[in-house]
Amino acid sequence: MLGIIGAMDAEVSAIKSKVNDKKTTSAAGTEFVCGTIENADVCVVQCSPGKVNAALCTQMMIDKFGVTRIINVGVGCSLSDEVVIKDVVIASDVCEYDIDVTALGEPKGFINGLETVKIATDSALSDELVRAAQSCGKTTHRGTVASGDTFIASSTMKAALSEDFGAICGEMEGGAIGHVCAVNNVPFAVLRTISDGGNEEVQLDYPAFKIIAADISSSIIIKLLKKQKAQLSLNL
Repeated sequence: MLGIIGAMDAEVSAIKSKVNDKKTTSAAGTEFVCGTIENADVCVVQCSPGKVNAALCTQMMIDKFGVTRIINVGVGCSLSDEVVIKDVVIASDVCEYDIDVTALGEPKGFINGLETVKIATDSALSDELVRAAQSCGKTTHRGTVASGDTFIASSTMKAALSEDFGAICGEMEGGAIGHVCAVNNVPFAVLRTISDGGNEEVQLDYPAFKIIAADISSSIIIKLLKKQKAQLSLNL
């Protein structure tokens, strides 16, 4: 079963509307919608913004619903001049930029237990997302997605995340989802469509483009599932 996690309703509502034979289950104040899309078993959830909300939903998906792969879908900000609004970023890896044990001699973002700063996404699932995005005609980038419990709206912070982590996109959930998936050995991928530049213009850009960006991300997920169905039919 494929788990699909988005933070906001706009990021998952279109996907939920495509679920057939749906069954809705409430757990920890969150609704999980399970069923099929294009004959693929899926479980879709709106986790609400932030790393704790994302981690909580990810672990419940694994424990309660038996998902075997997870995609985090939604919008994010650009941390690179080469990545612009309405571009798509497929994470090669994720990091949690607000973990800081540098006082103990570790690098910024070092995750105790995993003993790393960056968590690699699943290459096969990520490649499928790239192909789906490109078939939707979207400009697509691969690179590090940086997550933290701060809405990025500062040129200074943007520059720091780019310099410290080499990140090209920032958001608030992917790193936590990757963290939980890594300790559970569950393949995961992160898809983000850019809604803003992560700078002082965010109060203008984000409200104007967040729905457009969320719709792009949702359309790519639907395209992915259609392509998987087509490939399965060819193999039968």
